Amino acid sequence: MTKEKILIVGGGFAGAKAALDLSEDERFDITLLSDKKIFTYFPTLYHVATGGDKSNASIPLNSLTESKNIKLHFGKAVKLDRQSKRIITAEGESYSYDSLILALGVVTNYFNIKGLQELSFGVKSIEDVEKLKAHLHEQLISEHKPDLNYVIVGGGPTGIELAGALPEYLRQVMLQHKIENRSVHIDLVESAPRLLARMPRDTSRMVQRRLRRLGVKLYLGKRVQGETANDLMVDNKLIQSHTVIWTAGTANNPFFSENGFTLSSNHKVATDIYLQAEPNIFVIGDNANTPYSGMAQTAVHDGEYLAENLKRRTSGKKLKSYMAKAPITIIPVGEGWAAVNYGVFRTYGMLGWVLRQAADAVAFHDYEPWAKAGRQWLTTNNVEESCPVCAARQAAI
Repeated sequence: MTKEKILIVGGGFAGAKAALDLSEDERFDITLLSDKKIFTYFPTLYHVATGGDKSNASIPLNSLTESKNIKLHFGKAVKLDRQSKRIITAEGESYSYDSLILALGVVTNYFNIKGLQELSFGVKSIEDVEKLKAHLHEQLISEHKPDLNYVIVGGGPTGIELAGALPEYLRQVMLQHKIENRSVHIDLVESAPRLLARMPRDTSRMVQRRLRRLGVKLYLGKRVQGETANDLMVDNKLIQSHTVIWTAGTANNPFFSENGFTLSSNHKVATDIYLQAEPNIFVIGDNANTPYSGMAQTAVHDGEYLAENLKRRTSGKKLKSYMAKAPITIIPVGEGWAAVNYGVFRTYGMLGWVLRQAADAVAFHDYEPWAKAGRQWLTTNNVEESCPVCAARQAAI
């Protein structure tokens, strides 16, 4: 039996899910090409940035694909040769396909604001958060006091989660290093008039109230104009800071514009009712112009949907049209508190926090058997510090 060669580019939520689901069917010859060697679980990156174990937000891709009908390769896709049905990588490798699934994820967008790319910190990868965590320690140790202002730019879930966790983490670091307890100033800057602009106003209001109770100062309806080594310009006013964390902007992967795909007005790839951009070329996850694109749950849903449809096509069954699925949004804001939004259902506080912990366990199970997923989930309670003083004190507890 001749197997259909399926090439999946991107080892994130959508690509990895499609690969795992398709690997259950022996009619497919599956290759997964990723420019990263780990699967990053983005919802817990803020936790890693504030002292958590990095394994809580990362799983080696070869661990996910072991014992699966998946050929795993690493490289950055740069060119699509439609005529020969091949993807060429920056490393000069070439991968052929019968059907191509593109799930490359997004890149950081600094909106050409002067100084941000060079000077700000990010929370979009393990490398980003490790760099941020190292900076937080180094600044506190070298100056023996907190920064004047820790400024987070972006009022979406990532910025809010980080703003909620950062005050307590900084206090713990000062305690570990026996630094005099001083007030910590956390600023959150958002260009929209409210946080979580895409969510209901009551959720936005509750989250804003929670952050203010944690001591976070909100700059709403304010635009960042530039950054220097010592301060951030916001609406023509300077905020003194050596710690600016950018969570605000993303842009579609440049692979699509560079390879002549049809893009919608929001620069995402136009697809048909089967998530097909061109014959036998499918685009899923953050790259596709679909409702709720950019959400992790949407990427998982896309991977599941496409895997099922490709199985149906191979069996000669009628294809199912893509139906968007509204995600459940759960945003933790400090220890023991989270906002939950699902349709008309809302809850805030400890129940939301418990639901978030349960949601993470289920999400890990989307990619691993329950035993592995359970061990992954338990790393939530682990701490990890590269700072030898903090590591020694944590080990002694």
